[in-house]
Amino acid sequence: MPSFPFLRKPKNPLEQGGRTSIPARPEGADSELSQQCPNCRRQTALSQLWHSANTCECGYHFRLKASDRIRLLADPGSFVSYFDDLAGKDPLNFPGYRKKLEATANLSGLQEAVLCGRALIAGEPCCLFVMDPYFMMGSMGTVVGEKITRTFELAVQHRLPVVGFTVSGGARMQEGLPALMQMAKTSAAVKRHANAGLFYLVVLTDPTTGGVMASFAMEGDVILAEPGATAGFAGARVIEQTVRKKMPPGFQTAEFLLAHGFVDAIVPRQDQRAVVSRLLFIHRGGETHEQ
Repeated sequence: MPSFPFLRKPKNPLEQGGRTSIPARPEGADSELSQQCPNCRRQTALSQLWHSANTCECGYHFRLKASDRIRLLADPGSFVSYFDDLAGKDPLNFPGYRKKLEATANLSGLQEAVLCGRALIAGEPCCLFVMDPYFMMGSMGTVVGEKITRTFELAVQHRLPVVGFTVSGGARMQEGLPALMQMAKTSAAVKRHANAGLFYLVVLTDPTTGGVMASFAMEGDVILAEPGATAGFAGARVIEQTVRKKMPPGFQTAEFLLAHGFVDAIVPRQDQRAVVSRLLFIHRGGETHEQ
């Protein structure tokens, strides 16, 4: 087996959990358990955070598991999951990768870093994909690309819009070029969906970076973002070392992208169900549904 001495303990904060990391929702959690907000430094009970869609009183948005985001967004019992039989592969026989996939699957309860399916959002039908930050930081490997591609194909087949929530550290390095090829594959699926005259809505969450940002995350007809979300292709230090210039403060935040026309609106998590369903309604041109 080859040796990879350059693979050290990650110093990248995205790989270590990042600034918005929070423990996954505990089963039967003690109400006295709390989490400190990185923004205001307030200690808040986990039970209170979950009642406020995992946001602090100061407006700070903690990361959210894909399954919990679907529960907040979709009508109760309406989400039907597809492609669950697809699980992560190890095309390069990368050292330790299979064990990492197995461990991550056991901890997260997911087979891969995205949940895909059909749902109703305040009565509006759509295909839905939600990436999960707790499965290898939502990194995109071959299975993630395949599931998202199939979601768009399913949407074309049933004449449905697609709603996507992105969170990712980029293409998965353990899968090499096959992972990078998912950028072209998913983009082609988005194009076929657009050619069919169907609506695609993206919501960028923290962080959306790398190959995901450079492909389907920036190809929506409408692009929304959560407050304070980091979104960009390369890291700030990489860009500064490449162009030999200092980047402006906060240049990869949702607020900066909104000011420069890359994002259409910033929508707090508590308002996303209403805003997403309204946009689906407008593009469907049907009768009003309760929101």
